[in-house]
Amino acid sequence: MKASRIKGKTTIGVCSPSFPISATEPIRYERGIKYLENKGFMINNGLLYKKKDFYRSGAIKERAEEFNNLLYDENIQIIMTSIGGNNTNSILPYIDYEYIKKHPKIIIGFSDVTALLLAIYAKTGLVTFYGPDIASSFGELPPFVDWTFESFNSFVNGISVPYNYEMPIAWTDEFIDWSKQDRAKNQYSNQWVCVKQGTCQGRLIGGNLNTMEGFFGTEYMPVINKGDILFIEDAEKDAYTIERSFSLLKLAGVFDKVSGIILGKHEKFDDNGTGRKPYEILLEVIGDTSIPILAEFDCCHTHPMLTMPIGCEVLLDATNKKVVLMEEPLN
Repeated sequence: MKASRIKGKTTIGVCSPSFPISATEPIRYERGIKYLENKGFMINNGLLYKKKDFYRSGAIKERAEEFNNLLYDENIQIIMTSIGGNNTNSILPYIDYEYIKKHPKIIIGFSDVTALLLAIYAKTGLVTFYGPDIASSFGELPPFVDWTFESFNSFVNGISVPYNYEMPIAWTDEFIDWSKQDRAKNQYSNQWVCVKQGTCQGRLIGGNLNTMEGFFGTEYMPVINKGDILFIEDAEKDAYTIERSFSLLKLAGVFDKVSGIILGKHEKFDDNGTGRKPYEILLEVIGDTSIPILAEFDCCHTHPMLTMPIGCEVLLDATNKKVVLMEEPLN
């Protein structure tokens, strides 16, 4: 199932399923809102705008209500999250999946929002989008925010397939205090890495790996089928943490099913003094394998961010460092 591409004036409804970013980082948040408004989008802030309940934006059912209310609003075409957090999985039992089946919308976010995106896909079959949010992404300064918007905008307006993902010329994971940032972040030379050569084609499934651990094996996690292409990324973790996370997938038999893996860049990775890259740890965990693996892909916590449709057919050519979308994600 797919939502419709946008036409004419478009309203984005913003929800906060976990962290209260509009209350804690108003400068960054409002800059993201202003950026999208300047691009012609209208913004409808959800019920928890500027609300805060300690570490979260609101109680569990309040957060679910905020999301559902945006679903019910016929004037909203896109639901975008304000930011991620740590507790989006709490709201999954209270989402109105039956309404989504009848009234699909473009739903987009990343990081902890993986829980919501994958649950909706598992329960309804709706293609969801692993992509930018208000604060983290559109609150960034040029040029990175412009590159992120270019990918997002091309998707919501409807792309033609086959669609080749172009590697951004530069990337960054430089940290600058969001309340004080007044300059563009440093640019690093970009390079996607072929870890294992080969070509495969299959359904794209995945998201933030640490978040997936919070609902893996439940009814809200899509069944990973033979031939799927697994996309995973993480941020601000260390070597021993991601070894554990990768090992969960191995023990669950995921690596025996998927036909290929796309590993996103890891923002502020701590290698625990090993000198090892995340993809080297992944390869050790998997063991002997012939499946194609492409690493350092730009759909993750770093900037810029490419938008990825969960549930669509993609072609992975790890040898030539190419990812090609083979199925239109919107009607």
